[in-house]
Amino acid sequence: MPVRGIRGAITVDNNTPEDIVQETRVLLKEMIEKNHIRKEDVCSIFFSVTLDLTSEFPALAARQLGFTDTPLLCLTEIPVPESLGKVVRILIHCNTKTSQKDMIHVYLKEAVSLRPDLSADS
Repeated sequence: MPVRGIRGAITVDNNTPEDIVQETRVLLKEMIEKNHIRKEDVCSIFFSVTLDLTSEFPALAARQLGFTDTPLLCLTEIPVPESLGKVVRILIHCNTKTSQKDMIHVYLKEAVSLRPDLSADS
C-alpha cells in the first residue's frame, strides 16, 4: 500500500501548553476525519511550530488522542521574516489506497492564508 502525505496548519492564540495542545488536537482530528485515516495506518507524524511557540510539544496532542505507538517528531520552522506567527503545522504519513491528489489538506484559522489554494475544503 502506498504511503501518502497529508499537510495541515493552524494558528494558536497564546503560547500556553493548553492552547498549543488544544489547537493541535483540533487540527489533527480534522485531518484524520476528512481523510478517513485509521490510527494503525499512520506511519509517522511530523509537527512543526514557529519560534514563538515554546511552552509545549504539539505531539502531546497526538499521544492524548491515542497515537502511542506512532513515531512523532517536533521541529521548529525556519524564521522567515514577515511570516505568519504562532503556527503549528502537521505532516501525516499514512498508508492508504487513496491517491495523493485526493488527500485533503487542512488549514484552519489564520493558517488558511498559508495555502489558500488548499484551504477551500477546510
